[in-house]
Amino acid sequence: MTRPISRRIASRRLAGAGAFLVAGALTLTACGGSGFEDTADAPSAGAEELTSSDDALSVLIGSSGDAETDAVTEAVAAWSEESGVEAEVQVASDLPQQLSQGFAAGTPADLFYLAPEAIAGYADNGSLQPYGDLLANKDDFYPSLVENFTVDDTFYCAPKDFSTLGLVINTQLWEDAGLTDADIPTTWDELADVAKTLTTDDQVGLSFGAEYQRVGTFMAQAGGGLVVDGEPVANSEGSVEGLTYVQSHLEDGTFAYAADLGAGWGGEALGKELAAMVIEGNWVTGALTNDFPDVEYTVAELPAGPAGPGTLQFTNCWGMAADSPNQEAALSLVEHLTSTEQQLAFSEAFGPMPSIESAAADWTGANPDLTAFLDGAAYAQFPPNWAGATDVITDLNAQLESLKTGDAQAILDTAQSNLEAIAE
Repeated sequence: MTRPISRRIASRRLAGAGAFLVAGALTLTACGGSGFEDTADAPSAGAEELTSSDDALSVLIGSSGDAETDAVTEAVAAWSEESGVEAEVQVASDLPQQLSQGFAAGTPADLFYLAPEAIAGYADNGSLQPYGDLLANKDDFYPSLVENFTVDDTFYCAPKDFSTLGLVINTQLWEDAGLTDADIPTTWDELADVAKTLTTDDQVGLSFGAEYQRVGTFMAQAGGGLVVDGEPVANSEGSVEGLTYVQSHLEDGTFAYAADLGAGWGGEALGKELAAMVIEGNWVTGALTNDFPDVEYTVAELPAGPAGPGTLQFTNCWGMAADSPNQEAALSLVEHLTSTEQQLAFSEAFGPMPSIESAAADWTGANPDLTAFLDGAAYAQFPPNWAGATDVITDLNAQLESLKTGDAQAILDTAQSNLEAIAE
């Protein structure tokens, strides 16, 4: 059963794998559509600049769960069977560490998930093969995503997909508390009110991860962030106001970190009914389908703060190793994985939004109950992609773990100093 939806609000009944079917034709073409045939049989213009050999390809990914792992593995296997090039997918337990170790040992994967905050460092030391301009579909990617993976005016790698953060609500717990669609919060005050109403001895009102990648939404909603218009603003008035708001509700018990509830992440906290609301991205759809198929949930845009609406946008690209001996095949695989058909199949399987504009209409038509995520893209902030940004965010996240009893201003002062030290 699907609940009534408005432009801002979407809700979905999770009824198993079939609940996310885009269309039968998409399921078929995902394993061998026209985009795959074009790239497998005829490499893109300029592909002669890449290495070529009979070597198998290794693909290193980070995964949100079995849904993502299975989808990527099946897509790569389909390409491998059609192209005749062997390819193996490896799921990293700690992607940044394993990627770094692979480069240090001189044995990197041929293709790998690469975050924007890591690209500059690897580009600067020559670890990456810049292939963006060789992509047959290079003009189809959203410009903002291309910007994420452009260093020194060089487009390095294809954005694989993207996600934003929204407010995900356990519909049953919402109704049990006597709340209706009219109570969906649109402001911080309203969020605080419903979080209080939803907090009981068995559940917290709102939960999220102890990290900038979730808490940063409040900084953005107050007019702050980490980097805005190319300038570090971590300890700006808006950033401090956002973090202080979070701290106040961690203290009163209406907000809680997922780990403090005994959950690995927000999706688990929602599915186990440890939290009535969570801040998560559209990847939550596939994970909940697999792990909590009977849970009903509603997706809304995050409430606006003092400076207006705010969310964070995330993406990875398909990084290619400069030392890969079979870059032509790697390029062909990337073009398959970022084709319209395959990206829609990935969306069906585990929830990301396609990184190419040509897929937008199909995605919206297939996911009318998830449009709040796509609406957030219009005002989403991006984590910085400067060299060294990964270390800055890692340090910030370590400090955010103790935000409940910490000093918000001091935490952000440290982040500001760290950003200024790496500012371009």
